[in-house]
Amino acid sequence: MTRVILSFLLLVALAPTALAEAQPPSSGGAVFVAYYWRAKPGEIEAYNDYIRKIAEPIDEDARRAGVFEEVRTVMAALGAAQDWTHLRIFRLKNMAAADALAAGLDAATARVVPNEVTRKVNSDRSATLRDFVRREVWMELR
Repeated sequence: MTRVILSFLLLVALAPTALAEAQPPSSGGAVFVAYYWRAKPGEIEAYNDYIRKIAEPIDEDARRAGVFEEVRTVMAALGAAQDWTHLRIFRLKNMAAADALAAGLDAATARVVPNEVTRKVNSDRSATLRDFVRREVWMELR
């Protein structure tokens, strides 16, 4: 019986170490959320215009509200064999901020475009210009 208790105590004592080794270390640095999009054929310029006129004002409102620190939009180089045409990378202070990004962007959208009908028109328009490819979350190595 004593041996079983000692084994149990040893297991409990080592469990945090084993758990820590199984998980990647927390970097304590910034978190990046990357959204990959593919412009529909023939719609690259129209999608670029949509980003500049519709998305960027919403992004700026969200940034000022503290939702994220910075956003960059980049395009795949011409001729590059990619499954995406546009990559939007949001820099956030931590993982909690990354988890709240979508809600923060939705709130900014409602502030910048308060008319629900106009928001729906914008959403429908974006669906004709692009396809979602994937979302990735990256952590800064510090």
